[in-house]
Amino acid sequence: MTTTVTGRGRGRGATPARTVAGALALVAALALGACGGAPLAPATETVQPGPEVVRGGPPEPDVPVVWPLTGVATEEVAARPALAVKIENAPAARPQTGLEDADVVWEEVVEGGITRFVAVYHSRAPELVGPVRSVRPMDPAIVAPLHGVLAYTGGQPPFVDAVGAAGVQSVVMDHGDDGFVTTRERRAPHNVYGELEAFWAQADADRTSPPPAQLEHAREAGTGTATVAGAPAGRLDVRLTHSGRAVWDWAADQGAFVRSEGDRPAVSADGDRLAATNVVLVAATMVNTPFRDPAGAPVPETQLVGSGDAVVPSGGKHVAVSWSKAAVDAPLVLTGADGQPVRLEPGNSWIELVPTGSGSWSVS
Repeated sequence: MTTTVTGRGRGRGATPARTVAGALALVAALALGACGGAPLAPATETVQPGPEVVRGGPPEPDVPVVWPLTGVATEEVAARPALAVKIENAPAARPQTGLEDADVVWEEVVEGGITRFVAVYHSRAPELVGPVRSVRPMDPAIVAPLHGVLAYTGGQPPFVDAVGAAGVQSVVMDHGDDGFVTTRERRAPHNVYGELEAFWAQADADRTSPPPAQLEHAREAGTGTATVAGAPAGRLDVRLTHSGRAVWDWAADQGAFVRSEGDRPAVSADGDRLAATNVVLVAATMVNTPFRDPAGAPVPETQLVGSGDAVVPSGGKHVAVSWSKAAVDAPLVLTGADGQPVRLEPGNSWIELVPTGSGSWSVS
């Protein structure tokens, strides 16, 4: 059927031809849709997911595993506490056993013009050490920052109590603790030795962790503070008492300072020369306590909570520094003239507690 539309004007009753044509087109489209089924859906595009992006911070720094008391690299740190042992240094006690294996050795002045050692073991475990002797009033301040064990033969009750009050476990021969043996090769009281494994076996259940780092060490050998910025140090002459004198000579072939007792080379019971990668000379006040030894001599105490002057020789050089210790259980802190921490060479250290006034040192 054909429909003819004629328009005669533009009044309200008239419909424009293009409007009618549009309507007819719409009707035709609807009719086609009804006859041909549902209209086609618009085409869609499938987008494949890209790789997952993981966002995070910068990579963790590569921090080497080191022994906490020496800074020496290792594959694994032993899960045991620091073990400190009181070792004698009277002439009748020489040569000592096991001093060459200690991570850190502190030398302190005791009564009668002699010195004793606090030898601290962690990275090495010699079978036997000694001769072992009694505790002194400055020992808690030396060992408390380690949160470990102190082994000794005995001592006056206030000194023993002070060790426990500082948070340190005591292993004491006079209390019947295991690990102490005697030898017939020396006369008492210079004949007592300690078995380190037996001492460690008695550590409390909460003392199985490695000690926290004490002194700071450079990551690489040859980059310690004194080695990089210090003046030459071929010999350290340390006067501790009227009769006690430690001399340290730089041995370049060993990369360490070797020790003498006065003019006599200091060796271990195995014949090894006692040596230290680092020597720390600490000027500290020493006072007499109200206590006396069996011979009637006053027992001195080196006061370590405080601050003062020190010298750090490493790598054949030395640098003047300051030392400070905020509390009994706080570590010794070494600070350079620039206010920055002093870094030792990786290796063992000997710390000389030199009494101000009565003691002295020279570096040449």
